[in-house]
Amino acid sequence: MADFYEALTDKLIRFIGAQAVFFTASACAQGRINLSPKGMDCFRVLGPTRCAYLDLTGSGNETAAHLKQDGRLTIMFTSFARTPLILRLYGQGSVIRPHHPEWTDLAPHFPDEPGSRQIIVIDIDSIQTSCGYGVPEMTFQRERPTLRKWAEKKGPDGITSYQKEKNQRSIDGFDTGL
Repeated sequence: MADFYEALTDKLIRFIGAQAVFFTASACAQGRINLSPKGMDCFRVLGPTRCAYLDLTGSGNETAAHLKQDGRLTIMFTSFARTPLILRLYGQGSVIRPHHPEWTDLAPHFPDEPGSRQIIVIDIDSIQTSCGYGVPEMTFQRERPTLRKWAEKKGPDGITSYQKEKNQRSIDGFDTGL
């Protein structure tokens, strides 16, 4: 029931574009495995083996810490619509921050969101689809406005202070590079 691909096809790219949520998974050799849901129209296909997402300031910065140590990243999309499908992108991730040379090229692909922290890029090694028959059907209602409102209320200086306090170390104490 699983199929593997070396590159994203047009059909898989359309599937990605139709999903309102995706999940990221990362880990270091030691410590906890991180699995995070993402939304807010922040994922972009940059090419058949390269994708990126805009990472917004949140309560932790686990993915950045894990990528700094290990580099492995998995991104998963799953259909909650009538036609089931699970899509996994396996690859090497990198963290691009505003001072990085690639930021200028990557940032225009994304909406200007308050609280933008970094762009996570995945260079894909392998792609897998599977049936998704066990995933329930659900209907997308709307994006939550909470994170955007929180970041707007904090403002740029407040976001910077928050990142210094909460986003420089992972929950296992690993440096995030922020």
